[in-house]
Amino acid sequence: MVAEPDPGKYPWWLASRSAGIVAFLLIAAAVILGLAMASKLPRRPGLKRNLVKIHEQVALAALVAIGLHGVLLLGDAWLKPGIAGITVPFTLEYRPAWTGMGILAGYLALLLGPTFYWRRRIGPRRWRQIHRLTVVVFILAVLHSLGSGTDGASLWLRSMVLGSAAIVLVLIVYRYGFAPRRKKRPTSPAAVPAPTGS
Repeated sequence: MVAEPDPGKYPWWLASRSAGIVAFLLIAAAVILGLAMASKLPRRPGLKRNLVKIHEQVALAALVAIGLHGVLLLGDAWLKPGIAGITVPFTLEYRPAWTGMGILAGYLALLLGPTFYWRRRIGPRRWRQIHRLTVVVFILAVLHSLGSGTDGASLWLRSMVLGSAAIVLVLIVYRYGFAPRRKKRPTSPAAVPAPTGS
């Protein structure tokens, strides 16, 4: 933890910390929007189209913020993480378990983000199955924020992180317990066996 009272003495740490908070908020917003759309909460087609565009842009902005969060740490004279410290999970000496979760969340987000553009190639069903893993990114981000951040014990950060986690949990319960299910496509007449005489 930085003990120096003058913020001008640790600008890289402050910049990385700010990017990390922004990254978390963007990840939370992307997951919340995604779950809301999957749960068919926006009923109007026009609104849903706009939300899809917002969801896409928020997710891309989250990837940029995640990258900045790690890269800016390279300039921190106190932490001195080195390239390995920001790229190899669980190798950083400072709270390795919690920082490792953050690195894993970053890699998983980087893998899952572009799948939005591959939906036609891999098929909607497979894409939905893969895309559900974004919740794992959020869970890892929650653990990373509370466990490795210097503000992890502060009321404002805990309220922000746990408040967004509560919203995500409610949406997950609604999505898999109460949301209207997709209607199955009717089977084509050719696939139905003809009745046999008795």
